[in-house]
Amino acid sequence: MSTVRPGSEPPVGTPGPIVLRMMLGNQLQRLREAAAVTSDQAGYEIRASRSKISRMENGRVGFKERDVADLLTMYGVTDEQKRAAMLSLAGQANTPGWWSNYSDVVDDWLDTYLGLEAAASIIRTFELQFVHGLFQTEAYARAVTTLGHKATPAEEIDRRVSLRLKRQDLLTSRHRRGCGRSSTRRRCGGRWVAAA
Repeated sequence: MSTVRPGSEPPVGTPGPIVLRMMLGNQLQRLREAAAVTSDQAGYEIRASRSKISRMENGRVGFKERDVADLLTMYGVTDEQKRAAMLSLAGQANTPGWWSNYSDVVDDWLDTYLGLEAAASIIRTFELQFVHGLFQTEAYARAVTTLGHKATPAEEIDRRVSLRLKRQDLLTSRHRRGCGRSSTRRRCGGRWVAAA
């Protein structure tokens, strides 16, 4: 697996931090259960709570390499290659995703969605009201974004539209697309947007 320098974007097709955290968390949970260690005991080992162990095992938080090393020791993992691989995975899981540059307009739920979307091998979606975001022109995306954020400053609208167009660039290079006829018949943003 390739490594990514902080501040740079991971290559297209890499799992991204959300999926890597989920993978590492799942492995840690399996090791904990195999060692018959409770969440409370694991939390105590890393100076944390049971709920933090749960969040780690579910991939909802980043990992401190020291915590992962301490947990691996507690779980009886002595194989140096396995330890090194898991510590490396912890480092990669803390690398920001390409969308971190848009943190000013990305809510927590969208952060998770973008992480899963970046790692997806197939995406199926159904849109009834609008043309799907991956098919939208810049003008259409701006019109749709403005509908949902009427009081939002123009700079924030620009950032949201830029994020959508970046997603298009990354995803359309990897996925086939299709669009239903009914969504193309609905007007959004006026005739000049529909003509685009």
